[in-house]
Amino acid sequence: MWLPENGAVSARNFLRIGGEVMPSDALRMQEGNEDGNGNGRGTAVITRTRTKTKKPSLYRVLLLNDDYTPMEFVVHVLERFFQKDREAATRIMLHVHNHGVGECGVFTFEVAETKVAQVMDFARQHQHPLQCVMEKK
Repeated sequence: MWLPENGAVSARNFLRIGGEVMPSDALRMQEGNEDGNGNGRGTAVITRTRTKTKKPSLYRVLLLNDDYTPMEFVVHVLERFFQKDREAATRIMLHVHNHGVGECGVFTFEVAETKVAQVMDFARQHQHPLQCVMEKK
């Protein structure tokens, strides 16, 4: 490991270039920064690229009302697949019943897609026409 001549090691003595951590003096040597007089003085430009992480799009998972699926089944679906307590599940179920649609939760695309598929499969297994869809928020 490279150490400065005075033996002091600090974060100021090192630079991160790309994926490498290099001693700051080594940068001058590598770049060959000469000012023309042979004294080793000069300037170097270091550019840093920062990658901005984009937040994933969110999707609402919705239940649609129908005239055949029992209310208790809808409550069970909300408890099982959306981790709602009995009170919250009942409130959402009544909203679906009265307004025709109700929001179960907001998730990333993959999670929303999985939940929709799980609910639809579960409803079909129990021979209910319950519809679950997702829409971009």
